[in-house]
Amino acid sequence: MGKGEPLAANCSHSFPLLMNGTFMLILKIRTTGPGGLLMSLTAAQQRHFSEHGYVAVPDLFSVREVAALQTEVERFKREGLLHNVATDGDGQTPSTKQANFQLIPLFDKSDLIRALPFAPKVVAAVGQLIGDPFLLHLDQMFLKPGRYGLGTAWHQDNAYFKIDDPMKGTAMWIAIHQATRANGTLHVIPGSYKESYEPARDPNSNHHNCCHPPEERAVPIELAPGGAVFFCYGTAHCTRANTTDKERAGMAFHFLHTECVDQAQLAERSKRHPTLSGPQASDGSAEYGVEVAGTWSQEIDRVLQNSTT
Repeated sequence: MGKGEPLAANCSHSFPLLMNGTFMLILKIRTTGPGGLLMSLTAAQQRHFSEHGYVAVPDLFSVREVAALQTEVERFKREGLLHNVATDGDGQTPSTKQANFQLIPLFDKSDLIRALPFAPKVVAAVGQLIGDPFLLHLDQMFLKPGRYGLGTAWHQDNAYFKIDDPMKGTAMWIAIHQATRANGTLHVIPGSYKESYEPARDPNSNHHNCCHPPEERAVPIELAPGGAVFFCYGTAHCTRANTTDKERAGMAFHFLHTECVDQAQLAERSKRHPTLSGPQASDGSAEYGVEVAGTWSQEIDRVLQNSTT
């Protein structure tokens, strides 16, 4: 990218027509330029988020970054850290026929994942979408095994967090593996952040809520590994069953504007919720006892090197 070259020159636009007659905007951008220069989200991406409550960003994470994240997922599996939250339709009895594996939180199980929210491109994107200052609210992972992987029911994150303005919080959902309609990728309801759907207990989960939005408005978001979707706390979303032979995992990081901390009733804030932007931004040492900011690249190197030894 040359000096003074507009960011739009590094964008490509895709407008696939969906079955319900609407369009989903996907903007492909380079997240870094030569020498790792940070690239911001485009005005079109920010506008799409503010108007529809979500935006898809393909290739937010590089092939190498994805390889490191996939390596950590394999380690979590080997160490038996994932828990099947699927039930037999009563919200209590563990299912032996379907699986929806969850791991929460992630920061205390992986130095790599602990460093991810501090990555400059993540901090820049989240700040553009919900404003500064903001903190890390939570991190988690879901894995849907092939053929018997159960989706996560429709819900709005704000049914849990209850902040006054749902646009002041956003999730960043990362496709760790190829995410397609066949393997149950993320679906969203555009504009649903302007609406509230009565939450109920999900009978197919041991602890989740669910809701019943107008599914005819649903948009499936298909992404290659490393693609991401940002969606605000009011956007109704779900994933579907994995009908393929291969597993699919997604990681979700939630970010909250600091003016909403009291509304969200955050517990043990100092231990779990580093402030990532603004004058009170932390390098992670106060929350984690070590300096985390600036370690994303070296953590990628470490994980990949250890995976080959």
